[in-house]
Amino acid sequence: MTALRGAGAFCVAACLAVFAAWLVSGCDKAEAPTVAPAAVHPRSAAPATLPTIPTKPASVRGIPQNALRYRAELIRNARSVWGLDAPTATFAGQVHQESGWRPEVKSPVGAQGMAQFMPATASWIAKLYPELAANEPFNPSWALRALVTYDRYLWDRVHAATPCDRMAMTLSAYNGGLGWVRRDARLASGQGLAQDRWWDNIETVNAGRSAGNWRENRGYPRRILRLLSPRYVAAGFGGGLCHD
Repeated sequence: MTALRGAGAFCVAACLAVFAAWLVSGCDKAEAPTVAPAAVHPRSAAPATLPTIPTKPASVRGIPQNALRYRAELIRNARSVWGLDAPTATFAGQVHQESGWRPEVKSPVGAQGMAQFMPATASWIAKLYPELAANEPFNPSWALRALVTYDRYLWDRVHAATPCDRMAMTLSAYNGGLGWVRRDARLASGQGLAQDRWWDNIETVNAGRSAGNWRENRGYPRRILRLLSPRYVAAGFGGGLCHD
């Protein structure tokens, strides 16, 4: 009887051991609940290589940031005065040459603002055009409108064989006066040169300006039309002259 009890106890113990082993085995095979990985803040892990930053139009070849700031204002005023095909990139190059797009600049000789109008010229154009009556050369909107308006005034008073020659004469007149362009054209004609062509003709003669003023005046249209205007075309400022 004692032996039977011992055998029974042994069987019970064996069964419990098997049952316990089965439980452990089942737990080992149970799948752990899925846990979403913790979100990583973008700054917590640096990428292996830094991403390339696209070049913005205003940073093309040293164009001032202010050029992008006032681009829409320039285009709006240029198209209002010149029409939808206004050479806006050429005007942008002119503003670059005049003031570097700085509204507050004043030259040593007294030229003011983004368009670098002398006080007498600003007063004259303010009386001639009602939309410029405020006479505010340090106001960017006024200055840009005045620049394209004065360019149009001069453009309408010169005649040339090509639009490129005509714009060169316009810019020369903006820089040094319309009277000098006319005197230079007459002198060129007297020397057997074409009085309706700026490049290699009128630009080569001097009707009486000082050497320094003459060099500055000849460099003015050349730099704007040959160097700066194409740069602004590439930066998305619209079309220009002399480089199409």
